[in-house]
Amino acid sequence: MADEHWRHLTGLDPHTLDQLMAEYGPTVWNYAFLIVKNRAMADDITQDVFLKVYRRFGEFRGESSIKTWLLRITRNISMNYLRSAFFRRVLLVDRIRGGASGASAEEEFIDREAANEVWRQVFRLPAKYREVLVLQAKYELNVAEIADILDIPVGTVKSRLFAARRRLSAMLSEEGLLHEAT
Repeated sequence: MADEHWRHLTGLDPHTLDQLMAEYGPTVWNYAFLIVKNRAMADDITQDVFLKVYRRFGEFRGESSIKTWLLRITRNISMNYLRSAFFRRVLLVDRIRGGASGASAEEEFIDREAANEVWRQVFRLPAKYREVLVLQAKYELNVAEIADILDIPVGTVKSRLFAARRRLSAMLSEEGLLHEAT
């Protein structure tokens, strides 16, 4: 469903909410998981996001894409979860599982393990770097959209992206996963 469709709605009925959840639910869940690193909490956050969207859809002004708006709400709710005392007491980090396809089971295993290790390194980055990197790489957002979601200047996004890439490259080099050209 194109963003134009969403811009013309003034409210959401349950059927339209189902469509919105089907289209953007996985994106919201993945971003929540990126922030909180806990599957159960990402489930709760995703429900909270769509509940908030259902109640406040009339506040969507169409100044950004629906995806950007949803990711901003997701970030705000996720950050509230991170700040809660309950979160600090019960946090359990699940392992990240990735999928890959290869010509053989051995190649698939090697590719999957390499991808898992890269994601482990991404999750070791400080949150401010991890967040901009994933928003750009995974969600294919441009710098302006990232700045809008995070409510920071475009220049800050650019500097964080640069620093994130530099740190990730160094971490991958230390682990022997990235061989620099000589």
